[in-house]
Amino acid sequence: MIPSFRWFGAADPIPLAHIRQIPGVTGVVSALYDVPVGDAWSRARLGTLKAQIEDAGLCLVVVESIPVHEDIKLGRPGRDRLIDHYCASIASMGELGIPVLCYNFMPVFDWMRTDLTMRLPDGSTALAYDDRALAAIDLSRGTGELPGWATAYQPAELQALLAAYRDVDGERLWDNLAYFLERVVPVAEQAGVRLAIHPDDPPWPIFGLPRIITNGRALERLVTLVDSPANGVTFCTGSLGASPENDLPAMVRRLGGLGRIHFAHCRNVRVTGERRFHETAHPSACGSVDLFEVLRALHDVGFTGPMRPDHARMIWGETGRPGYGLYDRALGVMYLQGLWEALSRSDG
Repeated sequence: MIPSFRWFGAADPIPLAHIRQIPGVTGVVSALYDVPVGDAWSRARLGTLKAQIEDAGLCLVVVESIPVHEDIKLGRPGRDRLIDHYCASIASMGELGIPVLCYNFMPVFDWMRTDLTMRLPDGSTALAYDDRALAAIDLSRGTGELPGWATAYQPAELQALLAAYRDVDGERLWDNLAYFLERVVPVAEQAGVRLAIHPDDPPWPIFGLPRIITNGRALERLVTLVDSPANGVTFCTGSLGASPENDLPAMVRRLGGLGRIHFAHCRNVRVTGERRFHETAHPSACGSVDLFEVLRALHDVGFTGPMRPDHARMIWGETGRPGYGLYDRALGVMYLQGLWEALSRSDG
């Protein structure tokens, strides 16, 4: 596996030079964060990002992510033009030798939390989610104060988008995902790029919107929509682990046995009630996810792709982007490498 670390570009308070100092980390996960959703990513812009990372002694191993426009998810008439732009972006990745594209198909909202600074007993802070708190959020005021969502919608714009989704149930969203994949997977195959869908986070409907990439059955359905090695998944232990019904090691063995896990997000969550959880430090004992068993399954199926620590706590007085501080993620990636070394050496 390739130990990797997410970097948010020039706006990230964590410089590439600090990432380079984390032992074993060679891969960077990044994106072009200022390109409007729906526009094609140029080879020149993406090449500049790649060169900047390589100048720091690292390698751009995953683009996370090229956002999928809402018109594609809604199946609106203009989607073909937007899908053509998406295909052009994938082609640019292929020309530059960037091997993995992580994306998601979550309607309107990306990952969602109801508290970005929940204080844990040790004094650190972590991201948290509570379905009851979500129910109290008033979307008529837009998304300006909504935790976890980086794109701000004005109230009228958001209400129009939510209204459009009233006619889109889970099966129609599946149909629109299939339409998208039927067009982008052949382009990815030709470009040498592996597509890796990210599970919905959290893995259940929110605000009445359908969420379909939530469990093992959904992931297996996803890879059969277009049966190609280029059509795969990002295995996110935190997203999937928020649902106690998900058997993560079994899911890894099934999907990994098919060769469809192209990227791994590894983090831990503590489930504290029905549709309620908070994030923790990475070690298995800290949360509800047994990361040792997950990594053992990944190792057993021969996973060789990028793996990064995902959301982490803010510790030691660090401030910055919630979930994406340097210190706890550095501890996390070292923990993951330690597990992997133990598995590899015991295997040998």
